[in-house]
Amino acid sequence: MIKRIAVLTGGGDAPGLNAVIRGIAKSAMYKYNVEVYGVLDGFKGLMEDRIKKLEPKDISGLIAKGGTILGTTNRDNPFRIPFTIGGEVEYKDLSSWVVNNFKKNKFDALVVIGGDGSLSIGYEFFKLGLPIIGVPKTIDNDLMETDVTFGFNTAVETATFAIDKLHTTAESHHRVMIIEVMGRYAGWIALESGVAGGADVILIPEIPYTIENVIKKIEEREREGKRFSIIVVAEGAKEKEGELVIKKVVQTGSDPVRLGGVGNVLGEKIEEISNIETRVTVLGHLQRGGSPSPYDRVLATRFGVEAMRIAWEEKFGYMVALKGRNIVSVRLEDAIKKLKKVPDNCELVKAAKALGISFGDE
Repeated sequence: MIKRIAVLTGGGDAPGLNAVIRGIAKSAMYKYNVEVYGVLDGFKGLMEDRIKKLEPKDISGLIAKGGTILGTTNRDNPFRIPFTIGGEVEYKDLSSWVVNNFKKNKFDALVVIGGDGSLSIGYEFFKLGLPIIGVPKTIDNDLMETDVTFGFNTAVETATFAIDKLHTTAESHHRVMIIEVMGRYAGWIALESGVAGGADVILIPEIPYTIENVIKKIEEREREGKRFSIIVVAEGAKEKEGELVIKKVVQTGSDPVRLGGVGNVLGEKIEEISNIETRVTVLGHLQRGGSPSPYDRVLATRFGVEAMRIAWEEKFGYMVALKGRNIVSVRLEDAIKKLKKVPDNCELVKAAKALGISFGDE
């Protein structure tokens, strides 16, 4: 019988993390009479045995609060902890510390709330024998086996709001306005916010573009008397035969590549080739923060309740997911096999093109 469960949040923060924690904890306390413990700062906290029992007062008012009360990190993979020895960086496997602390605290289950990086680590611990339950979290919406991840809807709302704001200044000054959004190697945020915000050009990683096709769309609008254009570009977008624009490389991170800067590169090329005044806004971490949207609050709550239910049933090695309107459980192994990208036959891409939106590919 499940008596004590632990919960951790890993990877980048996302709106709705606290709502999941609340959903797990409240259902554990009030339906199953199970004790809930929060692990501080992701797997690092479990490695260092920094754990806190969650009481009813700790989860009061959490549903509307952004971030995570447990803290998080995307730099500490217990299977690959960096140490500097003699000026050289070496990596050690300290996963046994996590296993030992889990057993020492007599936990019956560990709920890992995270994206592909954190859930991949969770799956490695499942293979070592730990009872792991996964909850999908990422603003990028790039996890397989779930239609939507919580945090994505809020990020799209934030990006759409920014596009709405840029419209007025673009039209007033007759400029091209570029807004760079997150998403890593998937274009979901750019695609949905671009359509919702009435963008004229949307550039996503799945559809390589040419600068000539982008300028062709801008000039076409000029001929129609539309003296401004809005371009939404995903941070992972790239030109045909081109390379990703990388901001920096952080070897200690779970994903060492930090994307960023494609908006500025694109803006410089547009001005250089066409002499059209162009401005760039990089939305950055604004997309990750703040209070979750009502949709994300509800989805995160449902995920939390379902995670506790399948933990009670000892259905370990599974992740909760949204399929259509229903919350289901799927194999964690299947969810982390590859990233969920915008498909070639995406209905929303077809709809956008029917509206005259350019993806820079034609």
